[in-house]
Amino acid sequence: MSYKNYPMVSRVVYGRGSFNQLNEILSPKRLSVKAPFIFLVDDVFKGKPWLTSRIPLSYEDKLLYISAEEEPKTTQVDALVEQIILDYKERPSGIIGIGGGTILDLAKAVALMLTNEGESKDYQGWDIIKNPAIYHVGIPTISGTGAEVSRTTILTGPVRKLGINSDYTPFDQVILDPELTKDVPKDQWFYTGMDCYVHCIESLKGTYLNAFSQSYGEKALELCKEIFLEDTLSQKDAADKLMMASWHGGMSIAYSQVGVAHALSYGLGYLLGVKHGVGNCIVFEHLEEYYPEGVAMYKIMRKKHNISIPQGVCEGLSDKEFDIMIDVALSLEPLWENAIGKNWKKTITREKLKDLYQKM
Repeated sequence: MSYKNYPMVSRVVYGRGSFNQLNEILSPKRLSVKAPFIFLVDDVFKGKPWLTSRIPLSYEDKLLYISAEEEPKTTQVDALVEQIILDYKERPSGIIGIGGGTILDLAKAVALMLTNEGESKDYQGWDIIKNPAIYHVGIPTISGTGAEVSRTTILTGPVRKLGINSDYTPFDQVILDPELTKDVPKDQWFYTGMDCYVHCIESLKGTYLNAFSQSYGEKALELCKEIFLEDTLSQKDAADKLMMASWHGGMSIAYSQVGVAHALSYGLGYLLGVKHGVGNCIVFEHLEEYYPEGVAMYKIMRKKHNISIPQGVCEGLSDKEFDIMIDVALSLEPLWENAIGKNWKKTITREKLKDLYQKM
């Protein structure tokens, strides 16, 4: 039997204020004064000098503000790559993503596509990438997605929503500075935190589970319970712990896989543009059949934090639109196999999925 030889983030720095070490981390990686660092920064930080003034720009470095209103698209990746190639004679020294899962996934995808020919849609899937990415750094400003640690970059393409899953996708360097999450709105904090929680539930209840995934999943779940159920944590402690829960939650699916909620959430994301964290929450409300204890605890967390989840997002959809979502969900075979087992096609029918979507 051959085991997956899994790549990890090779360097990580953790701590409040560690963002200030960015210059010292990047300087040795500069290839030449003409090879810039390109910073992709969530545009919520526009006009927020507490963060932007600390980005160490020199020579021909460039800061690009990117909207995270929509999930990242393959066309957006291709446009950024083209812009960088046209603007600079030399290949950049590195790509640095500063933001949530959307920006981190974009940074990973751009770093990959600067060294691999063609369009990013051609690489959606598992292990299609041939060449290592350029140096890339991830700096999360919201916690939960696990994008800082994963070997995938989730992109919405012309025909599907699917990651570029490859050994070359993970960041070379991650900076985990919980101070950067201080301005996250409460509902966003919850949705993204639940992405982490759902990672744990799907990993721990899956058929792919092994001791490696379990050790990370159990730790992340324990942290999620502390953060979302206990009243004793200070805001600072909660932020520190959620950043670590996100890391462990991302690691828990590294050697296993996600499940039903993510498969259905991808369908919502592809057709309706529902953002991933809130999409997981919309779906998870209806998955008692698959994750009874997980869903019950999720509902307690939602009530405790007084969060409202969008209702009726699939109301008024045509049969054709339901079919599009069902096609996207069913194409994610490893997720179903992890959730249900090798014979998942016997129970996961189109009618079953349509019935679930109609409840949302």
